[in-house]
Amino acid sequence: MEESTEDMFDYPAITVALVEEITSGAISEGERLRAAVLDAGPKRSYDDTLASLEEVGEVFGRAHGQAGFMGYVHPDEELRAAGRAAGEQLSKWLTELAFHPGLYQAVEEFSATDEAARLSGERARLLEFVRRDLRRAGHHLPARSQERVKELTGRLIELGVAFAQNIAEHEDALEVTREELEGLPEAYIDSLPLSPDCERLLRVTMDYPHVTPFMENARRRDLRRRLMSKFNSRAVGTNRPLLEEAVAIRSEIAALFGEPSWAHHRLSDRMAKTPERVEEFYELLLAPLQEAGRREIERIAEMLEADGEERPVQVWDWRYYDNRIRRTEYGVDQMEVAGYFPLEQVVEGMLDLTGEVFGLRYRPASAPVWHEDVVTYAVFDRASGERLAHFHMDLFPREGKFSHAAAFTLRGGRRLPDGSYQAPVSAIVANFTPPSGDAPALLQHSEVLTLFHEFGHILHQVLTRTELGRFSGTSTEGDFVEAPSQIMENWTWQPEVLARFAFHYRTGEPLPTEVLEKLSGAQLLNVAISKLRQAGFGLLDMALHGPDPDPDLDEILAATTEVALFPQQEGTFFPASFGHLLAGYDAGYYGYLWSEVYGDDMWRRFEEEGVTNPGVGMEYRREVLEKGGSRDAIETLRAFLGREPDNRAFLRKLGIE
Repeated sequence: MEESTEDMFDYPAITVALVEEITSGAISEGERLRAAVLDAGPKRSYDDTLASLEEVGEVFGRAHGQAGFMGYVHPDEELRAAGRAAGEQLSKWLTELAFHPGLYQAVEEFSATDEAARLSGERARLLEFVRRDLRRAGHHLPARSQERVKELTGRLIELGVAFAQNIAEHEDALEVTREELEGLPEAYIDSLPLSPDCERLLRVTMDYPHVTPFMENARRRDLRRRLMSKFNSRAVGTNRPLLEEAVAIRSEIAALFGEPSWAHHRLSDRMAKTPERVEEFYELLLAPLQEAGRREIERIAEMLEADGEERPVQVWDWRYYDNRIRRTEYGVDQMEVAGYFPLEQVVEGMLDLTGEVFGLRYRPASAPVWHEDVVTYAVFDRASGERLAHFHMDLFPREGKFSHAAAFTLRGGRRLPDGSYQAPVSAIVANFTPPSGDAPALLQHSEVLTLFHEFGHILHQVLTRTELGRFSGTSTEGDFVEAPSQIMENWTWQPEVLARFAFHYRTGEPLPTEVLEKLSGAQLLNVAISKLRQAGFGLLDMALHGPDPDPDLDEILAATTEVALFPQQEGTFFPASFGHLLAGYDAGYYGYLWSEVYGDDMWRRFEEEGVTNPGVGMEYRREVLEKGGSRDAIETLRAFLGREPDNRAFLRKLGIE
C-alpha cells in the first residue's frame, strides 16, 4: 500500500511564476520577522529574538526546497534558470540579514538578559551560533570594511550559482566508431547516443555512466587520453575566471578580518580548527601512502609495458589497469558484476538492511514529483509505527541536471510549538547507469558504494530529532558531515550484506560466493592511489585558500597533482569543473578524508559487535543520526564510542599502522 503524501509540496504544479512567488513570499515573511525582532524593544526575550530568527531559517529552508532546488533538477531549462535565480536571491537576503546592524544590537541586548543566561541545551547553542554568525559578518569591523565584506560575500553567492550552472550545462562528447570501442560490453555501446552529424559515430558524453565504464574498459589508450582531456576541461573557459575571482575575494575577506588566510577564517568553527592541524593530518598520511602508491604504480607500469605502451603511467591509465587486475586476479569484472546489481534490487536491499539495523520501515509513496524518474519513500519507526519522514530518489542523468551525487534537505525536521515533530523531506540526486534496451538499470559496484554513501546523508537528514531546525540533520561541523555517509560505504564490502541483494537480473542466480569474497578482498586494491588522489584534491583546495594573496593556480595544480604521483595532463584544468570549490567545501575538501577517520572509528563498533547488530545500530541512530548538529561532533563521537575517538581503524585499513 502506498503512503499518503498530502503534506508534501506539489512539484508538478511548479511554474516560473510560482518559483518567483515562493521566493518573494519568503523574502516578505523574512522582512516581517526581522522587523519583529528589531521592534521588540529593550525587554527582549528568547521568543521575540532568537525564535523569530529560527523561524526565518525555516521559511527560507522551505523556499529553497521548493523553488531553489528546481535549479538542480527540473527538466525544463527555463524553470532551472528560475530556480537558480531563486536560490541566489534567497541566499543573498540571508547574507544581508547577518549584516544588519540593528539585528546585531538586538541579539547582543538579549544575550545580556537573565533569560539568556538561563538558556540551556539547543537554545543556548543557538544563541552562541547566532552571535558567532554576526561576528563573522564583521560587526566589530570599521563601517567601510563591513560594507566591503557584505559586498564581497554577495558576489561569492553569484559566482557559486554561475559556476554550478556552467558545469551542468557544459556539452561535449568523444565521438567514436563502434569498432573503436574495443573492450566495452555491447550493453554499454548500445546505450550511447548517435552523433547528430554522422550516424556512424557514437557519443561518449561527459555523464558519469558514460565516462567511468569507458575509462575502466576501453582498450585504446589514445581514446582514454582524449576522453580524460575533455572531462578535465569541462567549463574551463567560463569557470576558470570565476574560480580566480572567488579565490581573490576570499583572500580579501580574510584580510579584512585580520586572518592570515581564508583557510584560517573558515576552519575556526570546524573540528580541525586551524590549517596547521589539516597539514599535520596530511603529513601523517602522505609518506606511507606515497610509498605504497609507488609500488602500485610500478605494477601498473609493468602491465603498460607488457601491452607495448610507454611509461609513465598516466591518469587515464590507472582505472583501466585497476579494473583489469580486479578481473584477472580477483575474478571481478565490474561490467559483469553489474548484472547482479539491478538498481531496484539494490535499493530494496539497502532499505531492508538499514531498516533492520536502525529500526526502520519504508513504504513507497505516490508523491507529486518533478520528473517521472523520481521515486518516493515514507520512513517509519519500526517499534512505534510513527511516520518519521519522506525522501525522494532522482537517480538517472538528464540534460542540465546536477551532474554529481548529493543529498538535499527539502524540509528540515524540528519540534513544533504544539509539541509535534515536523517530518523532514529530503532528496538524493545522482547520475547512475540508466536502463538500456531490455535491461534494467545495472549498477557497477562503485555506483552501489555511491548510493550507500549518499543514503547515509539521507538518513542523517530524515532521522533527525533536534528541537531546532538550525541543528537539524546534516547541520554539523563541515569536516564531520561526511562521517555518517563514509560509514555507510563499509556495508557495501561485506559478503553477508551483498549476498542479501546481489542476484542476476536475468537468471535470479546469486552472485557466486567466491566472487563476493573476491569483491570484498579487492576493497583495498590500489587504495594508496585512490587516497592520494583525494589528498591531492584536498591539498589543492587548501593551497588555493592559503596565505598567498595572489596564488598561481597552474603552479598549485601541478604541485598537488604530483602528490598523487601522476603527471599533470597537459592542456587541462580540472578545477574549473571541481564543483566543491564553490559549493561550500572551500578550505574544506580535506573533510572527506578527515571524516573517513571518524567513519572508520565508528564502524569499528559494528565490526566488533556485528555488522548488522540492531543494538549498535539503534545506538548509532540515537547518538549520531538523531543528534544532528545539536552538539559538537567530538561529543557525539564520545557518546557513541564510549571513549575518545582515534585514527587506528583508518590507519590499519590503509596499511599504515
